[in-house]
Amino acid sequence: MSVLALLIPVTLAMGALGLVAFFWSLRNGQYEDLTGDAERILFDAHDTPLSPTRGAPRRDTTSKETTR
Repeated sequence: MSVLALLIPVTLAMGALGLVAFFWSLRNGQYEDLTGDAERILFDAHDTPLSPTRGAPRRDTTSKETTR
């Protein structure tokens, strides 16, 4: 029973500390731009998409051969 006398106040203090941390982060704008954070993780600023002809092999269109 004496352990509960110690654990209950410790638990309540940790809960209050978590609540204070949440309200601090809410007041400082940590939750303002959620979609921008998700996109910044996936894409780098210096990445550019490849052009369609840059990565694909070229087809020779000068030949007039036909195949049946």
